[in-house]
Amino acid sequence: MTDFPNKKTKLSPSTTLGIQDNSNKPWVEKYRPSNLDEVTAQEHAIAVLKTSLKSANLPHMLFYGPPGTGKTSTILALTKELFGPKLIKSRVLELNASDERGISIVREKVKNFASLTVSKPTNDDLAKYACPPYKIIILDEADSMTSDAQSALRRTMETYSSVTRFCLICNYVTRIIDPLASRCTKFRFKPLNETNALDRLTYISTKELLHFENDDMNGICFQILKICDGDLRKAITLLQSSSKMTSNGTGEITSAQINELAGVIPDNYLEKLIESISSKNVQYIITFVNDFIRQGWSVSAVVSQLYDYYTKAEESDNLQSKVDWLLFDTDSKLTNGTNEHIQLLNLSLQLSQLY
Repeated sequence: MTDFPNKKTKLSPSTTLGIQDNSNKPWVEKYRPSNLDEVTAQEHAIAVLKTSLKSANLPHMLFYGPPGTGKTSTILALTKELFGPKLIKSRVLELNASDERGISIVREKVKNFASLTVSKPTNDDLAKYACPPYKIIILDEADSMTSDAQSALRRTMETYSSVTRFCLICNYVTRIIDPLASRCTKFRFKPLNETNALDRLTYISTKELLHFENDDMNGICFQILKICDGDLRKAITLLQSSSKMTSNGTGEITSAQINELAGVIPDNYLEKLIESISSKNVQYIITFVNDFIRQGWSVSAVVSQLYDYYTKAEESDNLQSKVDWLLFDTDSKLTNGTNEHIQLLNLSLQLSQLY
């Protein structure tokens, strides 16, 4: 019986349920900036926030810009510098508004947290952090909230402004109602330039001891960024996924692996599609499209790669505008959830009439 552990024996932090080893974290979280100095390429926004940090007097904030540019990372880094790791648990509420879009989220979670009494910091916290006398509510993807929910949020912001600050995060600032946007200081997060994004990817690759085909770390990291359209979060996730295909990091990450993971259509397959379009043979086009769909390729990826192909082709302005309109129209319909098979067939047949 002595071989069994005592019931009162405490488990170590690494074995406690819910506590993850740092090595098992998604890299997006593992390498998330821990302070404002680590945020990449948003100099203007960071400079203003650092000034506000010194006075500890923050306004309501609205962060907007493309995905993967550091909006959420910035506000989380700011709250860590304001409150520290202990106080942040009682002072910061982070919600993803796209999960709960309706007015109930404002009436229940947001209002309840905003109305709570501000917890008092310890002397240790006050010695290390500003610990201002208010809470912060972070609403990620706020542009997904309904108009009614946004209207209700406006009233909540006014009522509890003395003890609560709000940070709204969105991709499209035009989807935030004017009465709400006017109450916030706006921070535009610009797309990351290639140099900054590439530096971050190569830094992570070096830290994780990754090996690349032909030792071309910069080349493959640049390929990842191009596939992800500058979305650093998406690029880091793709890099981590590719590392899992190399026998726990002992193999090499190759360009072909990256394309396969990202669902990039192989050049030879895309050429066959263009060849079928140029043939103007309806039956040939139908047969090829049917086979294409059976292979499981993404039609959205096809539209994107066809756009790149036809943009590089030297065509008349009139023809180019017609092709662009077809591609944009197809992309819009795919975004709205229409049938991929029908859209690819329709696109191919209409393009065949132009060429």
